[in-house]
Amino acid sequence: MESRTGRPGSIEKYRLKVNLQLFAEDKDSKTEKATPKKRQDARKRGQVFQSREIISALLLLFVFLCLKLVGNNIYKEIAVYTEKIMLDQTSMIDSMFTIDGVSLLFTNILLVTVKMAGPIVLVALITGLVGSYAQVGFLFTLNAISMKLSRINPIEGFKRLFSFRSVIELIKALIKIIIIIYMVYESFKNEFYNIMKLMYLNIENSAGYIVNICISTALKICLMLIVFGIIDYLYQWWEYERGLRMTKQELKEEYKQVEGNPETKSRIKQKQRQISLRRMMHEVPTADVVITNPTHYAVALKYDAKINDAPVVIAKGQDYIALKIKEIAKNSGVEIVENKELARTLFNTVDIGQAIPPELYQAVAEILAFIYNLKGIVNT
Repeated sequence: MESRTGRPGSIEKYRLKVNLQLFAEDKDSKTEKATPKKRQDARKRGQVFQSREIISALLLLFVFLCLKLVGNNIYKEIAVYTEKIMLDQTSMIDSMFTIDGVSLLFTNILLVTVKMAGPIVLVALITGLVGSYAQVGFLFTLNAISMKLSRINPIEGFKRLFSFRSVIELIKALIKIIIIIYMVYESFKNEFYNIMKLMYLNIENSAGYIVNICISTALKICLMLIVFGIIDYLYQWWEYERGLRMTKQELKEEYKQVEGNPETKSRIKQKQRQISLRRMMHEVPTADVVITNPTHYAVALKYDAKINDAPVVIAKGQDYIALKIKEIAKNSGVEIVENKELARTLFNTVDIGQAIPPELYQAVAEILAFIYNLKGIVNT
């Protein structure tokens, strides 16, 4: 090729060479959605998607709401118990270092602690259970805690430490720290002048005001973390779906496991047909008559008035099988009658082991009557 400058090949040297194989689909690339079986197997292994961030945020939110509602009662319980200890300290000193005194002291402390922290712990427990059940449902598996050598492999541990998931978790932790620092800064910046005025109030009022600021700030942080948790939930769903994707080869292998190997199924069906054909051929010598086309179809009929109400097809075949049926019938002394229309109708409408339909009674009865008269048999 000659360019305008008159120098041949000047364009070719600037031509970009691209390896089109880079755009070809990798045979191992996971491009297919997970099948129900793949999802079920993953669930059995404990591989489910859930956002721990949203559960933690909801848990903190309800805990701080509960603390805001019962905080005053907790304060009163602490004040009453402290006052009781201070008033009874004289009588308690005498028995403080005895076994009964120490036991009574710890019992009282335990009861007061349960009374104060019980509602908060109960709310946290219910929130955690409901949050997990809403995302995962009921799931019990020991696979997650089972012993695996890969977990103690230092090389695998190093890979997990610097994996993409670890980077994502680090980014999430940094985002949460930034959210907390920002919300705390904003809250105390807005309340700075009010906090400075607390020096003119008594300790009880100052402490109450500080506690209210802390709880309000915590609730705001929780709301921000819930928003962050929703985003994390969507990310966890995307990552879970991406992790469950399958290659085309995996789909084929799963199909073989569920439906069976097509080649194996074909061999089994062929074997079954051979067994069925041999069984059918063994029945031909017991037939009363074989009705033929004469070359394309052959149908063997048997009639036993004590067992069946109508003649039954015990064997039928087309082309090569029809020839074999006629050959066996001839060698066994079974009469062969040529009737093209009747043979074709029987072959197409009646399965092996079934009685002939009523509309064919007359035609078959005439043939059987002829055979019985020929052999001198009376069939009642």
